[in-house]
Amino acid sequence: MNERTGHRAGESHQDADSRRSGTYSGGVQSSPAIEALADAVEAGGLIDRRSGGVVLVSGGPDSACAAAALVALCGPASISAVHVNYGLRDDSGEDERAARALCAKLRIDLHVERPELGRGNVQARAREARYAAAERLRRKLGYDWVATGHTRSDVAETFLYRLAVSPGTRPLLGLAPRSGDVVRPLHAIAREETRAVAVEAALPFVDDPSNASPRYARNRIRNEILPRLAEIGPEVERNIAATHAELHEEAALLAAVVADALDGAGAGGDATAIAAAELEAMPASLRRLCLRELAERAAGRRVPLNRTHAARIVALAGRPQGGEVEIGGGLSAICEAGRVRFATGSAPAPEAVRLSVPGVARFGDWELRAELRPAPIDPADSRFAALDAAAVGGELEVRAWQAGDRMRPLGLGGSKSLQDLFTDRGVPRSVRSRLPVVTAGGRVAWVAGVAVSDEFRLLEESTEVAVITARPATPRPSRP
Repeated sequence: MNERTGHRAGESHQDADSRRSGTYSGGVQSSPAIEALADAVEAGGLIDRRSGGVVLVSGGPDSACAAAALVALCGPASISAVHVNYGLRDDSGEDERAARALCAKLRIDLHVERPELGRGNVQARAREARYAAAERLRRKLGYDWVATGHTRSDVAETFLYRLAVSPGTRPLLGLAPRSGDVVRPLHAIAREETRAVAVEAALPFVDDPSNASPRYARNRIRNEILPRLAEIGPEVERNIAATHAELHEEAALLAAVVADALDGAGAGGDATAIAAAELEAMPASLRRLCLRELAERAAGRRVPLNRTHAARIVALAGRPQGGEVEIGGGLSAICEAGRVRFATGSAPAPEAVRLSVPGVARFGDWELRAELRPAPIDPADSRFAALDAAAVGGELEVRAWQAGDRMRPLGLGGSKSLQDLFTDRGVPRSVRSRLPVVTAGGRVAWVAGVAVSDEFRLLEESTEVAVITARPATPRPSRP
């Protein structure tokens, strides 16, 4: 087959056009119903007749029609099929036999896979398995797209299901006509129409008996809810499909608006942070969309950042002490120093270490050094702590701060929790767990760069001073 032409090597354009006459591919007849369906697919603009692709065939009438229409449009040499047999039902072999009979009739290659789904959400794993199988084949053959048999009825059922279980508009965008390399050429055609075409064209198919089971929510929507809604409005499927299409158009427009807003706020490109003042100047809806975009850049995936998340982020961003909002899946919004940034995961606090006096110790990204010097020494410098050597003893512990930690900061005249002290001194939340907290006998003696404890201050009678410094450590050399 010529690359991306859709017809065989040596085949003339007249031969290629004869496929559409119903006599192509060794005399296999294509019915008028299939031809009309192929015309509708081509008019939808998702499939170019010169392209080629992989079609997922389940054994049912919808995917049978999709395969037949694509063969009529592009030719059998440009189409391959994939059937995934999960073995979940005793009669799963019937689906596979129907898929084989269909592909034999259409004269296209069929690739069958039988994956092990394992535990967990079986339906989700099955969906992942079939799309993965189709994508592998698409890449192997160098084809342009993967096609499914989803119809307008599937769009309506998915829309109602997500409306019931998920807040927001984005979940309603499911089963888009095109999602990357996946296309749904029958998305504007009702299921009853595809079934009628399959029957008229004598396409091999079987009905999945599990589609009648009320065990699955989608089946209840299909068999109970949509028929009731059709009694109220016979055009319910068309109306949902039209709404679905409008939401996709509006989503594309909003994406452009968000990109412009972030660029104007100095958060364009791959940025994952924004100034809190820029957020405050935005309308609430734009603010939420901008935050979601930044979150997704940080996570590298879709993030369900909702109105509640956005409101909490904006509230914390406006407070001097800031805060952190967990979005889920290891993603957090960190509000500090007048900015909001998104980060995945959080580095664990460094393990506690011993610091001899005198001596040197490494705590996370810090190097701490303890020296003994004769008194007096001016302690008025936040870069080091000058403590009474007799009070601290010969060994200290350096650790991360813990909930409930308290100290009596020098000059404050009272006890204070480290959490409140951090807030008062404007220490960002993102660095608190990595700051060295030096303790002597279980009591906090110094928090690097923050405060010295009054309990270990130099006295008039102090003769020896424990001078403790903390500075960023030089990186350790990598091992060969």
